[in-house]
Amino acid sequence: MLKNINPQGAYKILQQKSGALLMDVRSSIEYTFVGHPLNAINVPIKEPPDWDIQLRFIEQARESLVEYLFDGNQLHDIPLFVVCRSGQRSKLAGEILIKDGFTNVSNIINGFEGDKDKNGHRNTVNGWRFQGLPWEQS
Repeated sequence: MLKNINPQGAYKILQQKSGALLMDVRSSIEYTFVGHPLNAINVPIKEPPDWDIQLRFIEQARESLVEYLFDGNQLHDIPLFVVCRSGQRSKLAGEILIKDGFTNVSNIINGFEGDKDKNGHRNTVNGWRFQGLPWEQS
């Protein structure tokens, strides 16, 4: 079952638990130009212009994780945190990963940019960046 966790809780575990990984499932454009959590690996679940679910998402996720971990045998058991802009695509990605056999997946609620405020702006209410957690731009 997919777990939900707030950005601060995810960051704390990522700092404490060796082998825990952060997967950013936003498009490569968002990852590069909007910024991303420090040390996150980018495996987009959707890409423009059609924004359909990427048919190779699971395959690309496995390839990226194996490359990072160097050990495919423990792949499905690693603590894996998924993040997107606001928590919706990461929820979908987490559900797909669990269906594929991953057992320790958490969706970072509010995502990287968070919910919109009353003026329609992000990064002002909640989310990874709003919480002041480490991030960078490529």
